[in-house]
Amino acid sequence: MKDQSRNSSKQNEDHFFLKPAFQALTIGVPFCVFKLLFGLLAMRAGEGPLNVFAWLVIVWALADLVMNLVRVAFHMAGRDAPIEYCTIAQAGRLFKRPGFFLAIDTLISFSIICFVLWSGWITLLSPSESYFWYAATTLNLISISVVNILIELRRGS
Repeated sequence: MKDQSRNSSKQNEDHFFLKPAFQALTIGVPFCVFKLLFGLLAMRAGEGPLNVFAWLVIVWALADLVMNLVRVAFHMAGRDAPIEYCTIAQAGRLFKRPGFFLAIDTLISFSIICFVLWSGWITLLSPSESYFWYAATTLNLISISVVNILIELRRGS
């Protein structure tokens, strides 16, 4: 009986890393931080059309942030969320492919990260903005690694 209880407890711990709240807080929210900082950097970099683009990115980042936090709240309440993690995945519901569209959002988010790094815009972040970037990067990379390790461990079981 104790072995079953221990195994059940272990599975619950493993499942924690695959739950919507964990994924929203460690993957979704950091992606929102990257998008928001990218929008702020774009605003600093240009005028006219680039400012309009920057505001669109900022609104997009804030909408995605709210969606992730709503998913956390629903998960903590023990209910299924009526929305996806982000606006792009939500649009994917129209095509019955939210997971595919979430993967597209992930590609866009990683592209934003690469652009900010390779363009040199990263140097334009204020010290406090840099700490948000560092925290988002750390949280995102470590959580993705933990999830991948757990997935691989399960394959071996």
